[in-house]
Amino acid sequence: MTNKAWPYEEARRLMKRWATNGVPGAKPDGSPILFETGYGPSGLPHIGTFTEVLRTSMVRHAYHELTGGAPTRLVAFSDDMDGLRKVPDNVPNQAMLTGYLGHPLSRIPNPFPTAHESFAAHNNAMLCDFLDRFGFEYEFVSASERYNSSAFDDALRNVLAHFDEILDIMLPTLREERRKTYSPVLPISPTTGKVLQVPVEVIDASAGTIAFTDEDGTRIEQSALGGQSKLQWKVDWAMRWVAQGVDYEMYGKDLTDSGVQSGRIASVLGGRKPEGLIYEMFLDEKGEKISKSKGNGLSIEEWLTYGSKDSLAFYLYREPKKAKNLHLGLVPRAVDEYWQFREKYADQPIEQKLGNPAHHIHLGAVPTTTLPLTYGLLLNLVSLPGVQDKDVAWRFVQRYAPGTSPDYDRELDELIELAVNYARDFVAPNLKRRGPVGHEVEALRELDAALAAMDPDTPADAIQHEVFEIGKRYPFESLRHWFQALYETLLGSSQGPRMGSFFALYGLDNSRKLIAEALEAAS
Repeated sequence: MTNKAWPYEEARRLMKRWATNGVPGAKPDGSPILFETGYGPSGLPHIGTFTEVLRTSMVRHAYHELTGGAPTRLVAFSDDMDGLRKVPDNVPNQAMLTGYLGHPLSRIPNPFPTAHESFAAHNNAMLCDFLDRFGFEYEFVSASERYNSSAFDDALRNVLAHFDEILDIMLPTLREERRKTYSPVLPISPTTGKVLQVPVEVIDASAGTIAFTDEDGTRIEQSALGGQSKLQWKVDWAMRWVAQGVDYEMYGKDLTDSGVQSGRIASVLGGRKPEGLIYEMFLDEKGEKISKSKGNGLSIEEWLTYGSKDSLAFYLYREPKKAKNLHLGLVPRAVDEYWQFREKYADQPIEQKLGNPAHHIHLGAVPTTTLPLTYGLLLNLVSLPGVQDKDVAWRFVQRYAPGTSPDYDRELDELIELAVNYARDFVAPNLKRRGPVGHEVEALRELDAALAAMDPDTPADAIQHEVFEIGKRYPFESLRHWFQALYETLLGSSQGPRMGSFFALYGLDNSRKLIAEALEAAS
């Protein structure tokens, strides 16, 4: 298979990583290929978390297809041994958390009114609920569990044995002031419980013993094993790759240099850097990089208020190596383009199917249901006075598409609700109909007469044909200008739907009322 869709390209690179007995993608010991995604539990799961797990799942599925079902695992790894650097703005009990700055996230009391034993445990549970909600297949792994249970002890001894070599990699990348305190290993203070950013001396690598100066100036000798230390994150990343045998992990462009350094450290530790896509970052409406601290990001809950999960997956699938704007103005187009690709899928030849975004969004199991109308058309309907209600909108839809029902057509029902939400919040408040001018007035009068002469059940295509013919009879610069006049005078927008479809959906009598209101406003 030679399809160039990016998940296949990634899967092919991964297949070259292992080749046993001439079989690409097979590990010598028969163990599964390991995919990993990382999560920092100092905050709640967000759209970046969803993006990384979604895209990795797409590569994993492509790998299954190319290898005929070779065994794989996907690990969602939580970095919950990190020290709390600052208190997030969106969590309760801020004063309490402030008292735990510097402590491992898994050893900070839970600020939320839930039964979880720690701050990290609460956020880890939110991560699992989040991933389960979207049906991802994964295994959850906690850094604190691995450190505390001694599962990483051999890997930590390995880091201590190569301590100076790791310093040789890291120190040239740091500012002079930072070099004075930098250590690959971060001891946890036996007196305060904080993760310390202090120089460390390796006393006995095989025993795991280190020495450092505690916050009160006391020289401490203690084990680095069993949860009494953690690694600086670039070293931690490399250690994790080697200790767990990670084969694939994608990350953002902002971590490119970190990936290079961690890859070099992985080699020192006797392993190798995993394969992985370096994806571009998201931008806001102004073209600025999205930042949690700036608050200019878009939450997944916001997108799902106005667009479906599949439309979000579609948008995130496209061109991962290209910087993408991510804001709510993109939702309507993403919804309709997703459905266009999905509805084409069944009739496409296999090579086109494999390149269809719907194939990767649904991991090969693309639903066959279709929609009788577009999200964009629904927006035009539910933006009108008196139709900004889901039940009212359904009555129009059922007349337009007999046999549909909210009880059976669940995706259509969801789409109507999402369109009502979007129209209420973004479309209706900005609509401003203008009065027709010049030959627009006569063209609208002829359109009104044509609609009056039609049977109420006239098909949308027949109505559209008549709208075209009327436009041709008047001196519009082009038919596009005729339709723009209809959008601006009837709908209050500079762009809109196929008018034949809109008139059929809204009803001919209701459409004639819109024309009458426009003619009354003629200047």
